[in-house]
Amino acid sequence: MDSEKFQKQDKQQEDLDNWKKWPIINFITKTLVITELEIRKLKHDPTELISRVIQPIMWLLIFGEVLAHARAIPTGHMSYLAFMAPGVLAQSVLFVSIFYGIAVIWERDLGIVYKFLSSPAPRTSLVLGKAISAGIRGFSQAIIVYILALLLKIPLNLNIWALLGVLIFILLGAIIFSTFSLIIACIVKVRERFMGIGQLLTMPLFFASNAIYPIAIMPRWLQIFSHVNPLTYEIDAIRHLMVLNAPSVYGLGKDFGVLLLASIIIVWIGSKIYPNIAT
Repeated sequence: MDSEKFQKQDKQQEDLDNWKKWPIINFITKTLVITELEIRKLKHDPTELISRVIQPIMWLLIFGEVLAHARAIPTGHMSYLAFMAPGVLAQSVLFVSIFYGIAVIWERDLGIVYKFLSSPAPRTSLVLGKAISAGIRGFSQAIIVYILALLLKIPLNLNIWALLGVLIFILLGAIIFSTFSLIIACIVKVRERFMGIGQLLTMPLFFASNAIYPIAIMPRWLQIFSHVNPLTYEIDAIRHLMVLNAPSVYGLGKDFGVLLLASIIIVWIGSKIYPNIAT
């Protein structure tokens, strides 16, 4: 009986090992390992998440409340706070993601990057795993903004599928901007220079989107830039899913397609450039 039991266990282990050898399964497994390694850092230093609480509070309670009383921005049937809340959520995730490259430079200085590059994990798994971890960090911002929105009596769509959709779009947006940040870090390779470039990029991305005002009131040249800004499509989808009866300008299908395509392209570029951080 023991012999048959051991043979069965060996067969199960062999099947599991063969299953893991499939290219796509192997890729997913190694990507999730990198993601888990990045998320584990939060257990040792959760102060980053705590410090990020302040930003959405200031935008919604100060900036949002003031402009809500000004009534100068056309938002249709929505209140200005309801219009702005999804933009603040996307902005918070953008700020978390765009400075993610600074961690890559730290890893290079500490010698951790060399260990990653010498591992059998594909470069794409390394980049995508880090990007997914940025998205998971962004989920904490969603919790904060949803709580604030409830306190401000913003009509939210709390349907489970809508909530899941918001998380998916947050994840896609974080993948795009954190990988973009990684690419910049691989090019500049200096923390001080990276911080300056990161601050320079966040404001144009944020203000040239539909985060705090509709695209229709922008000048024509800014509308063109907004239409190629991934943040615009992320906010459009989140607003439609987050706020009750909020329309989608582009449609969820187009929003998802644009962000997915942008994610694939930028992760591929990032996987090609990532080894440069070690040189």
